[in-house]
Amino acid sequence: PVAAMTLQDAMNALPDAKVQGLVGEQADGYLGVVSSDGRAVNIAQLINEARRTEYQRLARENKISLSDVEALAGKKAIERTSAGQYVRPPSGQWQRK
Repeated sequence: PVAAMTLQDAMNALPDAKVQGLVGEQADGYLGVVSSDGRAVNIAQLINEARRTEYQRLARENKISLSDVEALAGKKAIERTSAGQYVRPPSGQWQRK
């Protein structure tokens, strides 16, 4: 069942979900759901929870705001996204890279 997905399952499923256009990287540093299905929502939720924990740790250790860490992470994630996959830049519209 989808509810039984672990973070490791989500990490393993992420590359495929990106290629299928189910999820994409956003300017805020988190995954967004491009094409809604239960699996995509679950993948994004689990990975985003882990990202938020890591971003909070980085912000605390570097004495910078969480929003600054999120923005930097989002910029890097969009830059690293492969051609043909979805990104949502600050403009707010999903687009294929």
